[in-house]
Amino acid sequence: MSAVMPLPQTLYCGPSGWSYPHWNGIVYPKLKPRGFHALEDIARYFDAVEINTTFYQTIRPEIARLWLRKVTHNPKFQFTAKLGRRFTHERLLGSAEVAQFKEGLWPILRAHKLGCVLMQFPWTFRYTEENREHLIAVRRAFHEFPLVAEMRHSSWMQEEALGTLMDYHIGFANIDQAAYTKAMPPGSFLTSSIGYVRLHGRNPQDWQREFGRAAEPVAAHDYLYSREELLEWKPRIDELCQHAGTTFVFANNDVGGKAVVNALQLSALLGDERRIAPADLIARFPMQLEEFHADRPMQEALFSSYQPEHRAVA
Repeated sequence: MSAVMPLPQTLYCGPSGWSYPHWNGIVYPKLKPRGFHALEDIARYFDAVEINTTFYQTIRPEIARLWLRKVTHNPKFQFTAKLGRRFTHERLLGSAEVAQFKEGLWPILRAHKLGCVLMQFPWTFRYTEENREHLIAVRRAFHEFPLVAEMRHSSWMQEEALGTLMDYHIGFANIDQAAYTKAMPPGSFLTSSIGYVRLHGRNPQDWQREFGRAAEPVAAHDYLYSREELLEWKPRIDELCQHAGTTFVFANNDVGGKAVVNALQLSALLGDERRIAPADLIARFPMQLEEFHADRPMQEALFSSYQPEHRAVA
């Protein structure tokens, strides 16, 4: 019998973030066994996660070291981390704040488990001389780290904009998002040795959030990709893998565990043969995960209340 093959060594696929209370009873057991840790659990299914909490606050080095211990059972595992919004949105680059942010990530970088740091810029960050200079300033402030930039405005597809990213060894985050005026379209740009893909979902309400126009409350990235929509990304990811040293693919549609569903599906489309998934997630998304098998029993307490959830209509 041939061994079950994971993804190629240079390709990583997983969810953006892993610590969501609304994943309890969907991705994680509602009644958790003693010693349960969400990161340790998610690393059974994926070889990478994107740390999204760093976008809002710094992390302490001891937390980073704890996370490293929780993924030791998966030797391939890698993290990427979002740069703090104070640097990308508020344009603050004070030396003390920069040093504090770096302090939390040093343990992961030194353990060779940090694939890159993602700079997520807003749609309003268009390609202008002023914004170009700020990007370069951020690059210099975090020169020790491999960086990738997520640009949501299509002006960053211009030749001179891509040239800036190449000149300063900044990767390009190819994104899938709801269509809007001058929104960055799907692509397979590669401006450094790191290929990067983020799937945000195609819910138009995400753009209302981007501009502060959304009625409250609105859940960000509430969208479930169909298999056909995921297949649209396979040739782009394959192209990135051919030329990049390392390629990361993340699903950022966390609502209702949809990021885990789509990341599992996408991993399978890209060649991952492991085909294991949380039992409760399979029960909730039986059509999307029909090729997967559970690696633990579904909790009986949840079975009676389970309602199948199908693709969200954007």
